[in-house]
Amino acid sequence: MTGPNGKKLGFGLMRLPKNGEKIDIEQVGKMTDMFMEAGFTYFDTAWAYPGSEDAIRQALVERYPRDKFTLATKNAAWIKCKTRRDAVAQFETALKQTYSGYWDYYRLGN
Repeated sequence: MTGPNGKKLGFGLMRLPKNGEKIDIEQVGKMTDMFMEAGFTYFDTAWAYPGSEDAIRQALVERYPRDKFTLATKNAAWIKCKTRRDAVAQFETALKQTYSGYWDYYRLGN
């Protein structure tokens, strides 16, 4: 995504650093700070990435004003998502886990 400064790079949250078995939130916070300080603003998570939504909530959403970053996620249609109700539940769960208030981009997949 192109940010206001014209830079194109996204911070993907599929594989995050761990401390033992858990995501290392402190390290993710440092990475987020470096990314933002470099002028990048696009973050990409997904309901299907274990722990990424909680990590981005702590490392980004709770620490930066919502209008300073762009947040994208995607529907994991291949994981227990066979009906419209399943898709809506997945969307709402992801939104609740990030506390972001809204998605800038929501990708549908199968």
